Formats: sequence, C-alpha cells, structure tokens
Amino acid sequence: MLDPVVGRDREINRVIQILSRRQKNNPALIGEPGVGKTAVAEGLARRMVAGDVPDELRSKRLLSLDLSSMVAGTKYRGEFEERVKNILAEVRRVGGIILFIDELHTIVGAGSAEGAIDAANIIKPALGRGELQVIGATTTDEYRKYIEKDAALERRFQPVLVPEPDQDTARAILRGLRDRYEAHHRLQITDESIDAAVALSTRYIGDRHLPDKAIDLIDEACSRVRMERLATPPDLRELEEKVEHTRREKEEAIRGQDFEKAAMLRDAEEDFRKELEQQKTAWRSGQNTGAVTAEDVAAVVSGWTGVPVTTLTEAESARLLGLEEALHRRVVGQEEAVRAVARAVRRGRVGLKEPGRPTGCFLFLGPTGVGKTELCKALAATLFGSEEALLRFDMSEYMEKHAVSRLIGSPPGYVGHEEGGQLTEKVRRRPYCVVLFDEIEKAHPDIWGILLQIMEDGMVTDAQGRKADFKNAIVVLTSNVGAARITAKGSKLGFSATERRDGETRPIEELKAAVLDDLKKVFRPEFLNRLDETIVFTQLGRTEIQAIARRMLERVGERMKALGVTLRFTDRALETLADQGFDPDYGARPLRRTIRAQVEDVAAEQLLSGALQAGDTALVDGAENGLRLYAQPAETQALNTKENEL
Repeated sequence: MLDPVVGRDREINRVIQILSRRQKNNPALIGEPGVGKTAVAEGLARRMVAGDVPDELRSKRLLSLDLSSMVAGTKYRGEFEERVKNILAEVRRVGGIILFIDELHTIVGAGSAEGAIDAANIIKPALGRGELQVIGATTTDEYRKYIEKDAALERRFQPVLVPEPDQDTARAILRGLRDRYEAHHRLQITDESIDAAVALSTRYIGDRHLPDKAIDLIDEACSRVRMERLATPPDLRELEEKVEHTRREKEEAIRGQDFEKAAMLRDAEEDFRKELEQQKTAWRSGQNTGAVTAEDVAAVVSGWTGVPVTTLTEAESARLLGLEEALHRRVVGQEEAVRAVARAVRRGRVGLKEPGRPTGCFLFLGPTGVGKTELCKALAATLFGSEEALLRFDMSEYMEKHAVSRLIGSPPGYVGHEEGGQLTEKVRRRPYCVVLFDEIEKAHPDIWGILLQIMEDGMVTDAQGRKADFKNAIVVLTSNVGAARITAKGSKLGFSATERRDGETRPIEELKAAVLDDLKKVFRPEFLNRLDETIVFTQLGRTEIQAIARRMLERVGERMKALGVTLRFTDRALETLADQGFDPDYGARPLRRTIRAQVEDVAAEQLLSGALQAGDTALVDGAENGLRLYAQPAETQALNTKENEL
C-alpha cells in the first residue's frame, strides 16, 4: 500500500510529459537524499490507477525493477546478461510496461566482470529506440559520478530535478501521512507536533533534507511515546503469572494421572485466560487515547543532536532577554563586553541580522586573564546548553601556510583527503555552536582569508566539496593586540587612580581608541570591516577580583564537600586573596595559583596527617603573610567571625 503523495504536481506532470515523448522518453528523477524522488514515482502510479493521465498512459503499467535480485545467483558468465535480455524480451512481448529503477546509478557496472557487459550497455539501444521506458531515481552526486560520465547513457535520460520542499509543503506532506502513522502507532499526532517536527528538523538537523527528516522525527516520536506506554501494568503481569502457574500445575497433575485435579486446573486456567484477555482488551483500548506532542518531538531531536530539550522548548524570548544575567553568572565584570555580545546575539536570533551571515562575529581584545575565553564558554553553555558546543582552535597551531589544509581538509591526492577538515567537520556535525579562534594574530595570513568567507557568506567549502554552514554559529576571535596599552602602568583602568605612577589620566575611551589603532596595524581593513563588534576587555577592579576569589573558593569547597569536609572562609580571606593573588598584567589567573598553594596544598596535608577529618570544618582566614587554614572539629563551636558558608 503506497503512502499518499502531497504536492509534487509540477514534478509528476513533467514526468508524464517526458513519458509521452516518441523517443528518449525516460525521465531521471534527481535530487538530494530524502526529498521525495521515489514519492514522485508513487504519485505517478496513483494517477495511473485513478486514470488521471493522458490516454497513451492509461493502458500502461508501472513496475519496479529490483536490480539486486537480477544479479543474485549469477555464478557463471552470461547468466546476468541472459536475465536482462529476457526482461527486455518480456517487456517487448507484453507491451505497455514502464520500469521504475530506484538507485538508477546501479545499472552502471551491474553484472560486469572481465569481458562481460554491464546492464547499462545492454539496455542503451532499447532506451534510445523507445522500446523500453524507464523511470530512474538517483541522487545528484551519484548521477554526476556514474550517469554523466557515460555520455551515451546520459543522453537517453531526461533529468527531472526534485528540489527540497519548503516548510509549508513539508507540513502539508506530514498532514497527508498523519492517518497512516496514527493507525500504525495507535496514537494521535497533534498539529503542534507536526509544526515542531518541521521547525526543529530545519533548525537543528542541517545535514538531512525535508520532508524525510521531519517524517523520521514524527515516526520516532510516536515510537517513543508508544514504548513509554507499552509497559504492562502490574495486575496484568500478575494474571499472566497465574495462568502460567496453573498451566504448569495442570501438566504435573496429568503426568501424575490425577485427572480430577487436572480438570479443575484446566477450568481455572480458562477462567484466568478469559479474565486476562478482558483486561488486556481494556488496557489496549485505553492506549489509543495517547497523543504525540511537541515535547516528544523535541526529546527525539535532543537524542539526535545532543542539544538539551529545555533549550528547544523553553520560550526563546525569555532566555534571550535574560542573556546578560545568565552570562554574568559565569563572567565577573566586563559589563560593556557582555552587553555588546548580548545585543548582537538577540539581533541574530530574532531574525534581523543578514540571513547569510553567522549569528555574530566578535573580536575580543584585552590582556590575559580578564574573561575572554570564559565569556565564550558562558555563551556556549547559555545558548546551546553545554560547554561542548564551544569549538576552540588555538591559532598558534596554524602558523604555517600549509596549516590551512588542517582546517578545511587536504586537497585530492594528499594524505588525509578522506578525513575532512578539523573546522568543517566539527561545524557540520554541530552547526549550533560557538567557534573560538584563540590568539588570531598568530595564525598565517592565508587562514584570515578563510575567515573572511566565513564572516561574510556564513559558509565554507571543504576539500571534498561539502559545505559547512556557519549561519547558526557564533564566531569569536581573541587577540592580545594592544593589550600593553591597557596594562600600562598609569592607565586609569587599575584599582584606583591613586595608583598612577606617571600622572597619566587618559580615560577608558581614549585607551580603547589606542588599542583599535594598534589593531589596524596588524589586520587588514577587509578583515576588520566584517566584524559585528570589536570588544575591548578592561582590567579587573578590586571588587571583581574579590568576587572571582569567592567563586574559586566555593569550587574548592564543593570538592572538599565530597570528602566530608565543610569549607568556610572569612571576608578577610577574600581581601588577602585580592591583595596577594592579583597582578594587573596577568588578570585573575594568579588567584588560582595562590589558592592552590595556600588552601588546597595545606588542606591536602592536613587530610593526610589526620588533622582534618570527615565531618570537620576548615576555616580559611587572612593573615599578614597570607592565608591560614584552621581545622575545626565537628564538636567545636563556630568562631564568632563573619563567615561565608557554602
């Protein structure tokens, strides 16, 4: 039973038009996998059955030719050719037959061996004279690789391009198929689940085509809901066990020749079976009330792509409006940088950006340790649900000219051509991502040329001709160009203006202008002109350093909690950390080293020596020469100190 064909009237009419020709009346349906090439042939078959075709086609029959069955079992030379000739003779004798060959490219080389003739060369004369009518279906790549290579075979077929349907047509196709899938799964498929299947498959499954990927989503979502509801209720399982137990006792009674007991057990077994069938019928009738919702479709997409379900179903507007707050949970300070990134992301996700470009292209400038990479991680986790959506490329690894091939793949004939590029393969597998090019000034200038194409066109073609789509990605480039201007002693960007040494009082805007001037000396204008935002990260102040120190100590406390030890720390400890663990030239990273040396190492020694045990509390306090860690046994009262507890 063929599925109904929705739409595709233009393609079906074109096939009928070609079939009505006198010679070379062989249409070849060409299109990407999953767009519905075979469905066009099925639509023609339905029209022929209904009589909705020209008079010369009403008397004809459409048959499918299974080429693999013809090749199977041909052990000796000539057997395959004989089968093909017999089919041609049968078609001529019966008349009025149109053959449909799915995967048309398989006729090239089918049955060929040393000295043998393949199927394509056998049927060429019949195709040219109009004695044999064939409808073929194959993908664009395979048509180019196999059919176009043989010009004599190509001219006997008339290509019919089957494009991918738009979203409205895909929804109509799914609604046309809804009855079949509802009958198979015994579930109700809602309109919202159809809309979700088309929208989510278009957005998150970029390497497949409509309507196939949307149909697969609906089918698997139905299967998922059905399996969740298929678990047999406990009372039914108990009845099944009673039936089985009674049957075994009856057989034992028969073997023991206790026929009176066996008769009683037989009656009991029949009663149990009747009750079981009644309850099963009632349970199955209740199963038909289930419905497939958009959440079920989103769960299947999550399993396919790894994007969390909450990201797919949560109101996008609420998440985007609260983007600054979400980013600040990870990034301390840098208000202007966070605002600029959030603005560009909102503009891109609402649909106001240019459709062919990435969601955002940013250049992060600033000294080390101020949060450039951390902001990228926060973006990936907030927008795409996981830090795994951050694709990081250290440009110090791409300083040579030939390193370009590592990003987009080696050209044909070189080692690694089949493996693809490191950048293109990752983006094709995860199109919704944050792509970070770290320290871009270290890369070879030829790599900047690839970035120009990504930032302008939103895609790049790898060495194998496949396109990697960056339209849903956020591209971030970081650089230390001009960082010396920001970290220069005497800038107004340190803890306070009183720390100036040479009396320089240049404002932040002037320093940023100086950094951007340095940038123009390194990068070409066409590169800078394609960026959405050039964001200068400033040095961290004392308040930000203390906030970062608090977060670092809290993370240490989480690790100690797994060992049964509670970590407390005082405000004085945070002040000491801000004094000793901060260097304007190195940002917040020295904090990590200070905490490692004065907290983690001391705690490890006390845990090994037994001074700190499970159930105890470790108190971190500030002193003149650094931090001090005290072990407080569980029975000791807490000190009257202003403390912070996790």
